[in-house]
Amino acid sequence: MNVEELVRDSLREQATEQPPAAPGFADRVLAVRRRRHVRRLASVAAATAAVVAIAVGVPLLDSGKSDVRPSGGVEQHSDQSPPRQEIAVGQTALAAYYTWRTVPQTRDRGIGVRTYWLLDPSTGRYVKDSRWAYVAVAPGLRTAAVLEQTLPVRRIGLLDLATGEVERWIPVEHRVGALDFSYDGTRLLATTYDANPDVRGKVENAKGGQDWGPAFAQSSRTGFYDLDVDSGEGAWTGVASDRNDLARGDFCYSRTGDQVYARVIGERDGMQQFYDLDGGKIAAPADEKYLRADVGARLSPNGRLAALGLAKEVAPGKSYSSIRDPRTGKEITKVRGGDLLAWADDRRLIAWERVTGLDEPYRARLVLVTIGSDRIVPLSGVQKKMYDELKAWQPVFARR
Repeated sequence: MNVEELVRDSLREQATEQPPAAPGFADRVLAVRRRRHVRRLASVAAATAAVVAIAVGVPLLDSGKSDVRPSGGVEQHSDQSPPRQEIAVGQTALAAYYTWRTVPQTRDRGIGVRTYWLLDPSTGRYVKDSRWAYVAVAPGLRTAAVLEQTLPVRRIGLLDLATGEVERWIPVEHRVGALDFSYDGTRLLATTYDANPDVRGKVENAKGGQDWGPAFAQSSRTGFYDLDVDSGEGAWTGVASDRNDLARGDFCYSRTGDQVYARVIGERDGMQQFYDLDGGKIAAPADEKYLRADVGARLSPNGRLAALGLAKEVAPGKSYSSIRDPRTGKEITKVRGGDLLAWADDRRLIAWERVTGLDEPYRARLVLVTIGSDRIVPLSGVQKKMYDELKAWQPVFARR
């Protein structure tokens, strides 16, 4: 992504975003054309300089004098947490969300169980559906792939979100514990396990007591299915686990779908290991090399920007994350938000943003952030307790 491309694309986007001309516009232009010529050239130069500033890594964060206007199909419910009505921006919708609870197995060991609320596209409301242990929503918000309680299971359901009925079951020989749709929605990646990957253990909390949390158990992951959604056909590939794999080491598709990756334990947070479709470890694709497995937004829709992790927090409760060139890893700018979850379009993202000070318990809400602006648009209400299993809700996004 060079400077000339950025300038050209940004000027084209600016042109397409302008409102239609009012009656008599041509006459007024002819009348003042000469005396506005110099000023017009200066304006274009200023716009070009601003885009060049992005290309060389200068953060474009305004003073906050201009609002980010909720446009491009923004559906927000800043008074609802968890949300009852649809939240969506641009290309992306909150397709579902879930809460956690732990079912104790022994004094110090338990199993995490999800409860889902799925978006009903006909009513625009979220409906509780406790049948499912795992849900992935396909682009278009019409179909979800679902796994029954209790994980891992031997069949995958394709659920019609409008009717709430399973249209088709895909039986599998190797038991499945996680699902992921390809970017175009035509393929389904199913991670296989020999045991439930949601093992929970007792961990010390901030007050010196104990809560349930992810256990550092050996991974029981065995491999993955790469399935055609329409036919349900595909192949299973075995992948041996090692000491760097998490207990829940779900596979996800790369942007192209030609590779898969999983989060791994390493010297820094968010590390990822890529595999080819035959199960062999490979280097990351060129445009995903600098991404983090713990930042959900990843590549922008056009593939030219990469969402990375938290860059800084400014009291009281104001944070910024890094936007980088996916090919070089060089920072292009910073954008508001502490955890970038999904791209709404090529310049707007949905993020968690904290509402509490740095010396207070972490509480956050979903917000819309825009590259080049310091403003945020609240999309949901504030989480009551981010780390309370029964009260905190976790979003599931899909392209609409």
